[in-house]
Amino acid sequence: MYSKLLNYLSQPERIKKIGIWVVPTLLLFFGFYTNLWRVAEQNWFDNHQKDTESHIMGRMAKSRQDGIFSAGGLNGWGTAKSPDAEWIPPTERTPQYTAYLHNLTFENFSTYNSQPGGQGMIFSLLDRLIPFSPQTKLRLFYVLTALLSAVALTFIISWFYDEFGLLTATFVIGSAVLSQWLTVFGKNLWWSSWAFYLPMIVVLYFLKRYRVSENRQFIRFGILVFIAVSIKCFINGYEYITTTLIMMMTPCIYYAILDKWSRQQCLKWTFAAGIGTGVAVLLSMLMLCFQIGAVKDGFMDGVAHVIWSFGKRTYASPEDYPPVYAASLKAGTIGVVITYMKGVFFDLNNYLSVTNDFVSKHLLKIRYFYLIVLFMAMSALLFFRSNRKMRTERSQQDIALIWTTWFSILAPLSWFVIFKAHSYIHTHMSFLLWQMPFTFFGFAVFGAAVIEWTKKIVSKQS
Repeated sequence: MYSKLLNYLSQPERIKKIGIWVVPTLLLFFGFYTNLWRVAEQNWFDNHQKDTESHIMGRMAKSRQDGIFSAGGLNGWGTAKSPDAEWIPPTERTPQYTAYLHNLTFENFSTYNSQPGGQGMIFSLLDRLIPFSPQTKLRLFYVLTALLSAVALTFIISWFYDEFGLLTATFVIGSAVLSQWLTVFGKNLWWSSWAFYLPMIVVLYFLKRYRVSENRQFIRFGILVFIAVSIKCFINGYEYITTTLIMMMTPCIYYAILDKWSRQQCLKWTFAAGIGTGVAVLLSMLMLCFQIGAVKDGFMDGVAHVIWSFGKRTYASPEDYPPVYAASLKAGTIGVVITYMKGVFFDLNNYLSVTNDFVSKHLLKIRYFYLIVLFMAMSALLFFRSNRKMRTERSQQDIALIWTTWFSILAPLSWFVIFKAHSYIHTHMSFLLWQMPFTFFGFAVFGAAVIEWTKKIVSKQS
């Protein structure tokens, strides 16, 4: 009887816990899959990054023709050969979609050599296993990718719920649902954005479970980091790699402050993460060099391509590269960072019709530097409130959250600064990095500050 009563009393919490998984997953999934919440302009949503995604279409068509590991398993574009090609209606995107959707074969195939192309191999395998038409399979691939992206972010949201409660988690949910950049990337097969968050999720939940450090836990930690980073590199290569790795370490900052790690503990966790990451990236690059070698003249061609690609994305001499890269290599780093600070997180113009040009451009477009100022103010309020109270577990959590938030801004900045040339060119996509994971933690600070100052007002009134 007593156990039944306990089970009954625990049901509301169980329902709440289920809800914190189901509700964000559904909200995010429908946003990613259909832009249901209209946070992005519809034409932008429908066509964003279809040029890069067409590499996956090309890979699947090539795999169907010559096998999954043909052309080194690399993604790429092909030119179709078919006597009926002129009778096949073109898609609204690129010839690669036409080749995949209408079972064309390729005469030539040009590989994309800057990532291993794991997402293309996996979709090629699924394409072979699923007994439906290409049109149906493509829709299923979008559903799968949108769902994985939604679930990955829900893991992060659930952690905020466990640590800070429902209201703070609700702010984080809102920041994810309302981010136009997360929305336009959410179902893209090329980006498979869930893979960016995987290393962070692994570290979050590992450190949450193992609060007491032991030597064997450091070994397990290093192994799990190795696995997570290897999967990320396999799925979408080295896209935004510095952002991914710093994002992965944000939970370490949080738990180091919350649990007051010693210097020795900090060094051990950092060393384990560094070894796991280093081995994963090295093995992934070796694999990529062999893949490139399979379509060129050998392993060293792969090494040369990796070095060349790194240079054109960072600070190489413009004289060593084609003229098309000159502007990006000469661009100033500060100017690039400022460009990304001016980016739009959320656009109220999608919901409101305002004729005043100043209002529509500067007030209704919620820019990232607005959020940075907001998060600064909320961090100060939360810090002041936490220091005025008796030091409790919750106030220590709030302090840890503040420090983690401002550490997390280094994740997007690392790419904007280190890969300055790439950032200069790719202003149509790299605003996504603010959500890795700076805006999540910033809105969590916002939520935590609202909670603490609401409590203060209520206590005064009572």
